[in-house]
Amino acid sequence: MPYKERDINKMYYTMGEVTEMFNVNASQIRFYEKEFDILQPKKNKKGNRLFTPEDIENLKIIFNLVDEKGFTLKGAKEYLKNNKSDVKENQKIIDSLEKLKGFLVNLAQEL
Repeated sequence: MPYKERDINKMYYTMGEVTEMFNVNASQIRFYEKEFDILQPKKNKKGNRLFTPEDIENLKIIFNLVDEKGFTLKGAKEYLKNNKSDVKENQKIIDSLEKLKGFLVNLAQEL
């Protein structure tokens, strides 16, 4: 049987890792943290933010609404408040489709 790579799931991500994931400045992440109640990163004794996988999922939702769908911050807050379960389900679908797309692109390159 061929070796399967497993996804490594971390318990916490640092601010630097999160800024690399989303290709944004730390100030934008901090701003969204202040604006959106669903973002609640933990802070260590030094005051460094530690983001959980749930925080990462919430950031993906926020970036999808604001950057890709063109919502204003106020509109995104209201949309999240009114449609939280639908938004989370849609984000799961988006994530799985992105993984599938990546797999198909890699497969096409190998052929």
